[in-house]
Amino acid sequence: MTEKDFIPQENLNYPKKGKVAYKAPSNIALVKYWGKKENQIPANPSVSFTLDACATRTTLTYHQKEDKSDFCFDLFFEGKPKEDFKPKIETFLKRIERYLPYLREYHFTIETSNSFPHSSGIASSASGMAALALCLLEIEKEATVNQDSDFFDKKASFLARLGSGSACRSIKGNLVQWGEHEGLENSTDLFGVNYPNKVNDVFKSFHDTILLVHKGQKTVSSTVGHNLMNGHPYAASRFVHAHTNLAALEAVFANGDLNQFINIVESEALTLHAMMMSSTPYFILMMPNTLNIINAIWTYRKNTQIPVCFTLDAGANVHVLYPESYSKEVMAFIKTELVQYCENGHYICDKVGNGAKKIELK
Repeated sequence: MTEKDFIPQENLNYPKKGKVAYKAPSNIALVKYWGKKENQIPANPSVSFTLDACATRTTLTYHQKEDKSDFCFDLFFEGKPKEDFKPKIETFLKRIERYLPYLREYHFTIETSNSFPHSSGIASSASGMAALALCLLEIEKEATVNQDSDFFDKKASFLARLGSGSACRSIKGNLVQWGEHEGLENSTDLFGVNYPNKVNDVFKSFHDTILLVHKGQKTVSSTVGHNLMNGHPYAASRFVHAHTNLAALEAVFANGDLNQFINIVESEALTLHAMMMSSTPYFILMMPNTLNIINAIWTYRKNTQIPVCFTLDAGANVHVLYPESYSKEVMAFIKTELVQYCENGHYICDKVGNGAKKIELK
Protein backbone atom coordinates (compact mmCIF):
# COMPACT_ATOMS: atom_id res chain seq x y z
CA MET A 1 0.00 0.00 0.00
CA THR A 2 0.99 3.64 -0.48
CA GLU A 3 -0.07 6.86 1.19
CA LYS A 4 -2.46 7.57 -1.70
CA ASP A 5 -4.51 4.52 -0.76
CA PHE A 6 -5.66 6.35 2.37
CA ILE A 7 -7.04 9.39 0.52
CA PRO A 8 -10.84 9.09 0.15
CA GLN A 9 -11.70 8.56 -3.51
CA GLU A 10 -15.38 9.41 -3.38
CA ASN A 11 -17.73 12.08 -2.10
CA LEU A 12 -19.15 10.72 1.12
CA ASN A 13 -22.26 11.74 3.01
CA TYR A 14 -20.72 12.57 6.38
CA PRO A 15 -22.90 12.69 9.51
CA LYS A 16 -24.00 16.12 10.74
CA LYS A 17 -23.16 15.28 14.34
CA GLY A 18 -22.23 12.39 16.54
CA LYS A 19 -20.30 11.00 19.45
CA VAL A 20 -17.77 8.17 19.54
CA ALA A 21 -15.31 6.78 22.05
CA TYR A 22 -12.31 4.46 21.92
CA LYS A 23 -9.93 2.89 24.39
CA ALA A 24 -6.42 2.50 22.98
CA PRO A 25 -3.58 0.79 24.86
CA SER A 26 -0.01 1.82 25.30
CA ASN A 27 2.70 -0.49 24.03
CA ILE A 28 6.22 -1.38 25.08
CA ALA A 29 8.84 -1.84 22.39
CA LEU A 30 11.14 -4.83 22.57
CA VAL A 31 13.25 -3.63 19.65
CA LYS A 32 13.29 0.14 20.05
CA TYR A 33 12.40 2.81 17.51
CA TRP A 34 14.68 5.81 18.09
CA GLY A 35 15.26 8.29 15.30
CA LYS A 36 12.93 9.22 12.47
CA LYS A 37 12.83 10.64 8.99
CA GLU A 38 10.45 13.17 7.47
CA ASN A 39 6.71 12.50 7.87
CA GLN A 40 7.13 10.28 10.92
CA ILE A 41 8.95 7.52 9.05
CA PRO A 42 11.06 5.38 11.41
CA ALA A 43 14.82 5.27 10.98
CA ASN A 44 14.73 1.61 12.03
CA PRO A 45 12.05 -1.08 12.47
CA SER A 46 10.63 -2.00 15.86
CA VAL A 47 8.44 -4.62 17.48
CA SER A 48 6.33 -4.23 20.62
CA PHE A 49 4.03 -5.91 23.06
CA THR A 50 0.61 -4.29 23.07
CA LEU A 51 -0.41 -3.64 26.67
CA ASP A 52 -3.81 -3.97 28.29
CA ALA A 53 -4.28 -1.93 31.48
CA CYS A 54 -2.20 1.11 30.46
CA ALA A 55 -4.58 2.83 28.09
CA THR A 56 -6.13 6.11 27.00
CA ARG A 57 -9.88 6.59 26.80
CA THR A 58 -10.98 9.28 24.37
CA THR A 59 -14.51 10.49 23.68
CA LEU A 60 -15.06 12.66 20.60
CA THR A 61 -18.23 14.72 20.26
CA TYR A 62 -18.63 16.49 16.92
CA HIS A 63 -21.07 18.65 14.98
CA GLN A 64 -20.86 20.39 11.63
CA LYS A 65 -20.21 24.13 11.64
CA GLU A 66 -20.70 26.91 9.11
CA ASP A 67 -17.18 28.36 9.13
CA LYS A 68 -14.90 25.79 7.50
CA SER A 69 -11.79 27.98 7.34
CA ASP A 70 -9.93 26.42 10.26
CA PHE A 71 -9.83 23.58 12.74
CA CYS A 72 -12.04 24.02 15.76
CA PHE A 73 -11.80 21.91 18.89
CA ASP A 74 -11.95 21.97 22.67
CA LEU A 75 -9.68 19.63 24.60
CA PHE A 76 -10.19 18.23 28.08
CA PHE A 77 -7.68 16.00 29.85
CA GLU A 78 -8.84 14.25 33.02
CA GLY A 79 -11.93 16.50 32.95
CA LYS A 80 -10.03 19.80 32.79
CA PRO A 81 -9.15 22.08 29.84
CA LYS A 82 -5.61 21.37 28.66
CA GLU A 83 -4.37 24.27 26.58
CA ASP A 84 -0.77 23.07 26.41
CA PHE A 85 -1.88 19.91 24.56
CA LYS A 86 -3.65 21.88 21.84
CA PRO A 87 -0.65 22.78 19.62
CA LYS A 88 0.25 19.10 19.28
CA ILE A 89 -3.35 18.23 18.38
CA GLU A 90 -3.44 21.04 15.80
CA THR A 91 -0.20 19.78 14.24
CA PHE A 92 -1.73 16.31 14.10
CA LEU A 93 -4.87 17.57 12.38
CA LYS A 94 -2.80 19.40 9.77
CA ARG A 95 -0.80 16.25 9.04
CA ILE A 96 -3.85 14.04 8.58
CA GLU A 97 -6.19 16.50 6.80
CA ARG A 98 -5.20 15.14 3.39
CA TYR A 99 -6.53 11.74 4.46
CA LEU A 100 -9.55 13.02 6.43
CA PRO A 101 -10.65 16.04 4.35
CA TYR A 102 -13.72 16.71 6.50
CA LEU A 103 -11.85 17.84 9.61
CA ARG A 104 -12.46 21.59 9.12
CA GLU A 105 -16.19 20.96 8.73
CA TYR A 106 -16.68 20.06 12.40
CA HIS A 107 -16.30 21.43 15.86
CA PHE A 108 -14.80 18.72 18.05
CA THR A 109 -14.92 18.24 21.79
CA ILE A 110 -12.11 15.88 22.77
CA GLU A 111 -12.30 14.37 26.25
CA THR A 112 -9.40 12.13 27.15
CA SER A 113 -7.97 10.40 30.20
CA ASN A 114 -5.16 7.97 30.97
CA SER A 115 -5.05 5.01 33.30
CA PHE A 116 -1.39 5.85 33.98
CA PRO A 117 0.78 8.96 34.57
CA HIS A 118 1.18 11.20 31.54
CA SER A 119 4.65 12.06 30.15
CA SER A 120 6.55 9.68 32.40
CA GLY A 121 7.84 7.22 29.82
CA ILE A 122 4.84 4.89 29.44
CA ALA A 123 4.09 5.98 25.86
CA SER A 124 1.10 8.18 26.69
CA SER A 125 1.38 9.88 23.30
CA ALA A 126 1.11 6.46 21.63
CA SER A 127 -2.15 5.49 23.30
CA GLY A 128 -3.51 9.04 23.14
CA MET A 129 -2.90 9.54 19.43
CA ALA A 130 -4.14 6.04 18.63
CA ALA A 131 -7.42 6.67 20.45
CA LEU A 132 -7.91 10.06 18.78
CA ALA A 133 -7.10 8.70 15.31
CA LEU A 134 -9.68 5.95 15.77
CA CYS A 135 -12.35 8.42 16.86
CA LEU A 136 -11.71 10.76 13.92
CA LEU A 137 -11.64 7.90 11.42
CA GLU A 138 -14.97 6.65 12.77
CA ILE A 139 -16.62 9.67 11.09
CA GLU A 140 -15.43 8.37 7.72
CA LYS A 141 -16.61 4.90 8.64
CA GLU A 142 -20.07 6.28 9.41
CA ALA A 143 -20.20 7.73 5.89
CA THR A 144 -18.89 4.62 4.13
CA VAL A 145 -20.98 1.61 3.21
CA ASN A 146 -19.40 -1.73 4.15
CA GLN A 147 -15.91 -0.40 4.90
CA ASP A 148 -13.42 -3.24 5.21
CA SER A 149 -12.30 -3.68 8.84
CA ASP A 150 -8.73 -4.53 7.82
CA PHE A 151 -8.49 -1.30 5.82
CA PHE A 152 -9.94 0.62 8.78
CA ASP A 153 -7.27 -0.77 11.11
CA LYS A 154 -4.47 0.00 8.65
CA LYS A 155 -5.67 3.54 8.07
CA ALA A 156 -6.11 4.11 11.82
CA SER A 157 -2.53 2.95 12.39
CA PHE A 158 -1.32 5.12 9.50
CA LEU A 159 -3.07 8.21 10.91
CA ALA A 160 -1.93 7.52 14.48
CA ARG A 161 1.67 7.35 13.25
CA LEU A 162 1.40 10.93 12.02
CA GLY A 163 0.60 12.03 15.57
CA SER A 164 3.17 9.89 17.37
CA GLY A 165 5.30 7.29 15.63
CA SER A 166 4.84 4.53 18.18
CA ALA A 167 1.06 5.15 18.20
CA CYS A 168 0.81 3.03 15.06
CA ARG A 169 1.65 0.01 17.26
CA SER A 170 -1.32 0.68 19.59
CA ILE A 171 -4.18 -0.21 17.24
CA LYS A 172 -3.78 -3.98 17.14
CA GLY A 173 -2.30 -6.65 19.41
CA ASN A 174 -0.65 -8.56 20.84
CA LEU A 175 2.72 -8.37 19.09
CA VAL A 176 3.05 -5.55 16.54
CA GLN A 177 5.86 -4.81 14.11
CA TRP A 178 6.46 -1.44 12.45
CA GLY A 179 9.02 -0.49 9.84
CA GLU A 180 10.34 -2.15 6.71
CA HIS A 181 12.47 -5.18 7.46
CA GLU A 182 13.65 -7.87 5.08
CA GLY A 183 12.18 -11.21 5.99
CA LEU A 184 9.00 -9.87 7.61
CA GLU A 185 6.08 -10.21 5.23
CA ASN A 186 4.07 -7.01 4.61
CA SER A 187 6.33 -4.94 6.86
CA THR A 188 6.02 -1.24 6.09
CA ASP A 189 7.05 2.16 7.37
CA LEU A 190 3.48 3.42 6.92
CA PHE A 191 1.66 1.52 9.67
CA GLY A 192 2.01 -1.23 12.24
CA VAL A 193 1.14 -4.84 11.37
CA ASN A 194 0.50 -7.91 13.47
CA TYR A 195 3.80 -9.77 13.73
CA PRO A 196 3.54 -12.17 10.77
CA ASN A 197 5.74 -15.06 11.85
CA LYS A 198 5.21 -17.85 14.37
CA VAL A 199 4.85 -16.76 17.99
CA ASN A 200 5.21 -19.24 20.86
CA ASP A 201 2.31 -19.25 23.32
CA VAL A 202 4.57 -18.12 26.17
CA PHE A 203 4.74 -14.62 24.64
CA LYS A 204 0.97 -14.31 24.21
CA SER A 205 0.36 -14.04 27.97
CA PHE A 206 3.49 -12.19 29.09
CA HIS A 207 3.20 -9.89 32.10
CA ASP A 208 4.57 -6.36 32.35
CA THR A 209 4.71 -4.78 35.80
CA ILE A 210 5.66 -1.14 35.42
CA LEU A 211 7.62 0.28 38.33
CA LEU A 212 6.98 4.01 38.61
CA VAL A 213 10.36 5.37 39.57
CA HIS A 214 9.31 8.86 38.48
CA LYS A 215 5.75 9.95 37.71
CA GLY A 216 6.53 13.50 36.67
CA GLN A 217 7.21 14.95 33.25
CA LYS A 218 10.42 13.89 31.54
CA THR A 219 13.24 16.43 31.33
CA VAL A 220 13.65 15.76 27.61
CA SER A 221 10.70 14.81 25.40
CA SER A 222 10.80 11.86 23.03
CA THR A 223 10.36 14.25 20.09
CA VAL A 224 13.57 16.05 21.03
CA GLY A 225 15.34 12.74 21.63
CA HIS A 226 14.38 11.39 18.20
CA ASN A 227 15.66 14.53 16.52
CA LEU A 228 19.02 14.20 18.27
CA MET A 229 19.62 11.01 16.31
CA ASN A 230 20.20 13.22 13.26
CA GLY A 231 23.97 13.49 13.05
CA HIS A 232 24.45 11.17 16.03
CA PRO A 233 27.91 9.55 15.79
CA TYR A 234 26.52 6.06 16.46
CA ALA A 235 23.20 6.35 14.61
CA ALA A 236 24.10 4.30 11.56
CA SER A 237 25.40 1.34 13.58
CA ARG A 238 22.39 1.57 15.90
CA PHE A 239 19.96 1.25 12.98
CA VAL A 240 21.82 -1.82 11.69
CA HIS A 241 21.78 -3.27 15.22
CA ALA A 242 17.98 -2.92 15.39
CA HIS A 243 17.58 -4.90 12.16
CA THR A 244 19.96 -7.55 13.51
CA ASN A 245 18.00 -7.92 16.74
CA LEU A 246 14.67 -8.02 14.95
CA ALA A 247 15.99 -10.82 12.74
CA ALA A 248 17.27 -12.72 15.79
CA LEU A 249 13.87 -12.48 17.46
CA GLU A 250 12.24 -14.49 14.68
CA ALA A 251 13.65 -17.73 16.06
CA VAL A 252 13.14 -16.59 19.65
CA PHE A 253 9.44 -15.84 19.13
CA ALA A 254 8.98 -19.16 17.36
CA ASN A 255 10.71 -21.46 19.84
CA GLY A 256 10.13 -19.57 23.10
CA ASP A 257 13.84 -19.19 23.94
CA LEU A 258 13.50 -16.98 27.01
CA ASN A 259 17.23 -16.66 27.66
CA GLN A 260 17.87 -15.19 24.22
CA PHE A 261 14.71 -13.06 24.54
CA ILE A 262 16.14 -11.58 27.75
CA ASN A 263 19.51 -10.88 26.14
CA ILE A 264 17.98 -9.02 23.21
CA VAL A 265 15.34 -7.08 25.15
CA GLU A 266 17.68 -5.85 27.90
CA SER A 267 20.38 -4.95 25.37
CA GLU A 268 17.84 -2.95 23.37
CA ALA A 269 16.74 -1.05 26.48
CA LEU A 270 20.28 -0.12 27.45
CA THR A 271 21.18 0.78 23.87
CA LEU A 272 18.24 3.19 23.72
CA HIS A 273 19.52 5.04 26.74
CA ALA A 274 23.11 4.85 25.51
CA MET A 275 21.96 6.79 22.44
CA MET A 276 20.56 9.47 24.71
CA MET A 277 23.74 9.67 26.78
CA SER A 278 25.95 9.97 23.68
CA SER A 279 23.92 12.50 21.69
CA THR A 280 24.74 16.19 21.38
CA PRO A 281 23.54 17.57 23.68
CA TYR A 282 23.60 14.47 25.87
CA PHE A 283 20.99 13.73 28.52
CA ILE A 284 20.02 11.05 31.03
CA LEU A 285 16.46 9.92 31.73
CA MET A 286 17.36 7.03 34.02
CA MET A 287 17.50 7.77 37.74
CA PRO A 288 19.45 6.13 40.58
CA ASN A 289 16.49 3.92 41.46
CA THR A 290 16.23 2.81 37.83
CA LEU A 291 19.71 1.33 38.21
CA ASN A 292 18.90 -0.10 41.65
CA ILE A 293 15.98 -2.00 40.11
CA ILE A 294 18.04 -3.28 37.18
CA ASN A 295 20.76 -4.58 39.47
CA ALA A 296 18.19 -6.22 41.75
CA ILE A 297 16.59 -7.98 38.78
CA TRP A 298 19.96 -9.27 37.61
CA THR A 299 20.77 -10.61 41.08
CA TYR A 300 17.35 -12.23 41.48
CA ARG A 301 17.52 -13.87 38.06
CA LYS A 302 21.00 -15.25 38.74
CA ASN A 303 19.99 -16.67 42.11
CA THR A 304 16.64 -18.15 41.09
CA GLN A 305 16.99 -18.87 37.34
CA ILE A 306 13.55 -17.37 36.91
CA PRO A 307 13.32 -15.75 33.43
CA VAL A 308 12.40 -12.22 34.47
CA CYS A 309 13.90 -9.23 32.68
CA PHE A 310 13.53 -5.49 32.30
CA THR A 311 13.04 -3.04 29.52
CA LEU A 312 12.89 0.74 29.52
CA ASP A 313 10.98 3.22 27.46
CA ALA A 314 12.11 6.82 27.08
CA GLY A 315 11.97 7.53 30.81
CA ALA A 316 13.06 6.41 34.25
CA ASN A 317 10.36 3.82 34.84
CA VAL A 318 11.16 0.13 34.57
CA HIS A 319 9.02 -2.45 32.77
CA VAL A 320 9.48 -5.84 34.43
CA LEU A 321 8.69 -8.56 31.89
CA TYR A 322 8.03 -12.20 32.79
CA PRO A 323 5.99 -15.24 31.70
CA GLU A 324 2.59 -15.78 33.25
CA SER A 325 3.75 -19.11 34.70
CA TYR A 326 6.15 -17.23 37.00
CA SER A 327 3.78 -14.41 37.95
CA LYS A 328 3.36 -15.47 41.60
CA GLU A 329 7.10 -15.65 42.29
CA VAL A 330 7.95 -12.45 40.42
CA MET A 331 5.19 -10.44 42.08
CA ALA A 332 6.45 -11.54 45.48
CA PHE A 333 9.93 -10.37 44.46
CA ILE A 334 8.56 -7.03 43.25
CA LYS A 335 6.65 -6.41 46.47
CA THR A 336 9.47 -7.38 48.80
CA GLU A 337 12.49 -5.97 46.96
CA LEU A 338 11.56 -3.55 44.18
CA VAL A 339 8.63 -1.47 45.44
CA GLN A 340 11.01 0.40 47.74
CA TYR A 341 12.52 2.03 44.64
CA CYS A 342 9.18 3.25 43.28
CA GLU A 343 7.84 6.76 43.84
CA ASN A 344 5.40 6.45 46.74
CA GLY A 345 5.60 2.68 46.28
CA HIS A 346 3.49 2.85 43.13
CA TYR A 347 3.53 0.34 40.29
CA ILE A 348 1.12 -0.86 37.59
CA CYS A 349 0.33 -4.51 36.89
CA ASP A 350 -0.15 -5.01 33.18
CA LYS A 351 0.08 -7.77 30.60
CA VAL A 352 -0.03 -8.34 26.87
CA GLY A 353 -3.34 -7.15 25.41
CA ASN A 354 -5.31 -7.35 22.19
CA GLY A 355 -5.37 -3.77 20.93
CA ALA A 356 -7.80 -0.87 20.81
CA LYS A 357 -11.53 -1.24 21.39
CA LYS A 358 -14.53 0.90 20.56
CA ILE A 359 -16.44 1.95 23.66
CA GLU A 360 -20.20 1.58 23.40
CA LEU A 361 -21.89 4.77 24.57
CA LYS A 362 -25.27 4.83 26.26
